[in-house]
Amino acid sequence: MSSSIVTCLAWVPRGVAKAVPDKVQVDKEELQRLIKETSNNLKELEEDVEMEGGAAGEEDGDDLAEFDLDKYDDDPTGSLVGNLASLTVYASNEDDPYITVKDDEEVEEEEREAFTIRPTDNLVIVGRAEEDCSILEVYIYNEEEKVQYCHHDLILPAFPLALEWINFDPGEDKPGNLVVVGSVTPGIDIWDLDVVDSLEPVVTLGSHKKKPSKKKKKASAAPRVGHTDAVLDLSWNRLVRNILASASADRTVALWDLSQGKPVTTLSQHKDKVQTLEWHPFEAQSLLSGGFDKHAVLYDCRSPGDTHKSWALSGEVERVTWNHFSPFHFLASTEDGFVYNIDIRTDKPVFTLSAHPQAVTGLSLSSAVPGCLVTTSSDKTTKVWDIQD
Repeated sequence: MSSSIVTCLAWVPRGVAKAVPDKVQVDKEELQRLIKETSNNLKELEEDVEMEGGAAGEEDGDDLAEFDLDKYDDDPTGSLVGNLASLTVYASNEDDPYITVKDDEEVEEEEREAFTIRPTDNLVIVGRAEEDCSILEVYIYNEEEKVQYCHHDLILPAFPLALEWINFDPGEDKPGNLVVVGSVTPGIDIWDLDVVDSLEPVVTLGSHKKKPSKKKKKASAAPRVGHTDAVLDLSWNRLVRNILASASADRTVALWDLSQGKPVTTLSQHKDKVQTLEWHPFEAQSLLSGGFDKHAVLYDCRSPGDTHKSWALSGEVERVTWNHFSPFHFLASTEDGFVYNIDIRTDKPVFTLSAHPQAVTGLSLSSAVPGCLVTTSSDKTTKVWDIQD
């Protein structure tokens, strides 16, 4: 039985998506380039694994000797690149000469209607991990008609851990419809949600390769740009739209200028993995983060190296979120089941809520009802709280 887990999700604001998304048309040369690039990445990954594992895999190689895999590329039947590149994708079955039974007009109309995104549709982006691949799915949920279905999906290069919707498109003068994906690799991918059947992201921030081991590290190696380990959380600055913050297992928070595709600042106040972060809803310079070091940290990003404040909590910080009804307050949840309500003007929490017997993995405050808090936990329960008083 194959296993599948949903690792992260994000809402897309209603009405921003194209009514009819574009479809990618890939020519033979482009497909060959992508296959070659993917093959090279896999070879580099194998080399990294071999360097870390040493000679442990040599005995296993003897068991495969009978298959003569060294000569696999000499197969006279042709290469994978040739076979895939020879495939032709037609805009519709009507144009495909190999399909003799054409589509029914009524069926085609239903498919067109399902493919069209209406202003009343809600879009949810879901990061899913299967046994053999990682997928980004775009779901449509229409509350009026009570329907929900997967509109389209994309194959991701790595196990997804965090999603963040943004509308800043550095290549366009108008707002876009994009999703930023953080994964178990240091690279951060940005995908265009208005394009179906994409084979690669619009841009990748940093590199998907992790920090090389000491055995493999070269003195002349180029300096790293971005993170060196998994990206655990993302937060887009809606007030300064070209700025994205990322939290990483390398113990740092990076601030990215999306217009340049480069990190402009690295924050290193945490002593362990940084698991969660969020920009202030009304103050563009204020960023909040929480880490495995049991601390929540507030940065003034006008001078991030000098201006910050931290609070020690009882356990590893799972989530942080600002209270948009009370801008001086934020909530932080921990792996030992507590939720802290903190006033940034004081050094101690306003109150502590014993919310769950296990880690509080999710926090969400209602955007319409002050004090309405929803918590989720690894104890397999969801709770709704009134914290107004």
